[in-house]
Amino acid sequence: MKAARWHNKKDIRVEQVDEPIIESRKVKIKIAWTGICGSDLHEYMAGPILIPNDEPHPLTNEKAPLIMGHEFSGEVVEIGHDVTNVAIGDRVTVEPIWRCGECAACRSGRYNLCDDLGFHGLAGGGGGFAEYTTVPEIMVHKIPDEMSYELAALVEPAAVALHAVRQSHLKAGDSAAIFGAGPIGLLTIQACFLAGAEKVYVIELSEERKKLAAKLGATVIDPNKVNTVEEIVNLTNGGVDVSFEVTGVPVVLQQAIDSTKLAGETVIVSIWESNPTIDANNIVLKEKNIIGTIAYRDIFPAVINLIAEGKFDAGQIITKKIDLDDIVNEGFEALIKEKSQIKILVRP
Repeated sequence: MKAARWHNKKDIRVEQVDEPIIESRKVKIKIAWTGICGSDLHEYMAGPILIPNDEPHPLTNEKAPLIMGHEFSGEVVEIGHDVTNVAIGDRVTVEPIWRCGECAACRSGRYNLCDDLGFHGLAGGGGGFAEYTTVPEIMVHKIPDEMSYELAALVEPAAVALHAVRQSHLKAGDSAAIFGAGPIGLLTIQACFLAGAEKVYVIELSEERKKLAAKLGATVIDPNKVNTVEEIVNLTNGGVDVSFEVTGVPVVLQQAIDSTKLAGETVIVSIWESNPTIDANNIVLKEKNIIGTIAYRDIFPAVINLIAEGKFDAGQIITKKIDLDDIVNEGFEALIKEKSQIKILVRP
């Protein structure tokens, strides 16, 4: 079968690989659509970051070259022995977290904080940029008949956004600032409004992304035209209740922190290619709060329902659909060169 494999930075190849063989407690999926994630783009531009390159991942026992793709949907075509909750023909999306089930985090139910955390499509075991993949049954979630495979491929990034907002202390009537209007940032706008935010400010440079952020109800701030922190502080009479850093650009983190009110909160959603520097005394003297959030847990069913009911309009972020053979030039390179691109879906 065809699959897109990460070999090294700026080196992703569409190759012929063996079709995966079903195993006990696993589900084989014929993949319909897979989204290119910001994490995938980081791996392409600056990896390896999460991809195991020197040593195999402890849960998959694999290292690069690896099949990529962790935002995907498809149809179940085969099930292994002891699979009980999924049947052949089911339409599904995948929660791609590899977890050990034994560490303190897993035992406490926080499996997204597993000591050996990995993602299907980044840590080995297969991936969504392929014709077929097999995953543990625990990763598989059925989707309703009315949900398209395209929307089902967006459940994963929408789950990242909703989890970030759930981890925050955002309350009904609060204000929020979102730094970055990429796919996760745009989805976080909707998650903030779902949580009851009265006002959401978005800081973004791209004209196309600013337009979509405004369409979703956000007040857009262009950092090229105004001092971002001063503008937010003035508009909110002191700062927002919660800010979300979703750019991964080191200098932006301090802006996100400074844009919050006294004792305000900043949620770091980004994965970083290089560590940012922050003003610790500003945090101490203003009693600011900073929390990190990674992926999601126990949230896929809620996200599936919100998308299926139209309460989470994830489809608005899709800007392009391509074939697997075109994934490098029309996918990764397009995301780098064309700021109009937001979410590109790939069909194998």
